[in-house]
Amino acid sequence: MDATTSLASVPTAHARRYMIQLCKHFGHKVETRFDDQTGEIVFEGGVCRLGAGPVALDLQVESASAETRARLEGVIDSHLKRFAFREPEMAVTWRPAA
Repeated sequence: MDATTSLASVPTAHARRYMIQLCKHFGHKVETRFDDQTGEIVFEGGVCRLGAGPVALDLQVESASAETRARLEGVIDSHLKRFAFREPEMAVTWRPAA
């Protein structure tokens, strides 16, 4: 089965902080890597790549199936919103990769 990929760009001035929080949080259970600008979380069944810019956190989720990809999107979305509780207006809008 072909891999499915989705993207999201989340406007925030705290992209680096949230990226590192996500990587450290999931790093207790799965393989993660990160530096000051990029991160990667390797889940069973898929991967999330993160990029921290000055005005947005860019997310890319790739999985072998649409169902797993959608589940991973939900996991990333819920954890990001939990860490960004001071930004209640934050919205994560996933779109298919071109």
